Amino acid sequence: MAFAEPEGRTQVGIVGAGPAGLLLAHLLHQQGIDSVVLERHSRGYVEERVRAGVLEQNTVDLLIEADVGERMRQEGLVHHGIEIRFDGEGHRIALTELSGGRSITVYGQQKVVRDLIDARQGYGGPLHFEAEVTELGDLDGEQPWLRYSLDGNMHTLRCDFIAGCDGFHGVSRPAIPADRVQVFERAYPHGWVGILAEVAPSTEELIYAYHDRGFALHSLRSPTLSRLYVQCDADDELDNWPDERVWEELHARLARNDGWTLKEGPVVEKTLARMHAFVIEPMQYGRLFLAGDAAHIVPPTGAKGLNLAVADIRHLSRALIAHYKQGRDGLLEGYSKACLPRIWRAQQFTSWMTRMLHPDRSDDAFRKRLQRAELEYLARSERARMTLAENYVGMPEL
Repeated sequence: MAFAEPEGRTQVGIVGAGPAGLLLAHLLHQQGIDSVVLERHSRGYVEERVRAGVLEQNTVDLLIEADVGERMRQEGLVHHGIEIRFDGEGHRIALTELSGGRSITVYGQQKVVRDLIDARQGYGGPLHFEAEVTELGDLDGEQPWLRYSLDGNMHTLRCDFIAGCDGFHGVSRPAIPADRVQVFERAYPHGWVGILAEVAPSTEELIYAYHDRGFALHSLRSPTLSRLYVQCDADDELDNWPDERVWEELHARLARNDGWTLKEGPVVEKTLARMHAFVIEPMQYGRLFLAGDAAHIVPPTGAKGLNLAVADIRHLSRALIAHYKQGRDGLLEGYSKACLPRIWRAQQFTSWMTRMLHPDRSDDAFRKRLQRAELEYLARSERARMTLAENYVGMPEL
């Protein structure tokens, strides 16, 4: 592959066309700030991968303010509660009532991505798919650059700033010298086998179920698509989970004493996700700023991954706009400090939800009694339900 001399220039180079990168590009465009978005996968891959689907109130509000929320308002499913289920009994957490009027919206991440891509292409903003960034340089200088392959050629893009929105396995985070950051990590002993089934949801609100056989979650994506998960061991393999076994476990773990039944349908997608928590501090180095999964990973129990990415972009976009429009760099310098309190709040909440709802395969009787006590307290105490509710819908800006 031939290397070309530097040939591109933009104000903000954005690595990754997930929700974080695309939303940042859109918010900057609205303020007349140029950016180039580079994504190593194809457009089809990015638009079709099924990921998160629960949007916090803050996320919904920002997408609407950014004029990319019209389809979400039409198709998104607004939920005012969730159910915690154990011992065959359901206990509703009245999210909106307990959080001062805030709610969640079920709207798939892939739909958010499509909306942002359509907006980007509508105004002709540079967005390159199958463009793999291979190297970042001069990050602590005045004009950082990145190199990427596209259409069989190497290109160099010089920028004022680089936003690393390319996920946990991307190239942005490793570009920061190891001695300039601190990494916090935790591997959980659990995984989730997830299925997307072509069947009307069996519930109007999400169900989080604790059962001796393992945790289960009944979520939904649309009036005709159900998203369901069962707990497995972290070292399990997807081949060990044929459709029949998944449905058998879902029926057992989601069972209710009142005769509620789970609807089955064709499985159109099956995944296995291992639970992992990760935070890097700081989330910036020189003129490189990390956002979303490039900077932090949370287990899916609390539905925080996409929402944290959007919160990062709220801060980063404001900081870049302040730099270009007002000549102020204080928000850029304080980017990590602004983001990290919400990230650690989400980590704590997710860790609590995960510990409470996932039986430990070690057969630790003491731990099981603690889980039972916590679940029973949640069922009895409005204050406990209020804590869950305000964290689940997303607390106002920290």
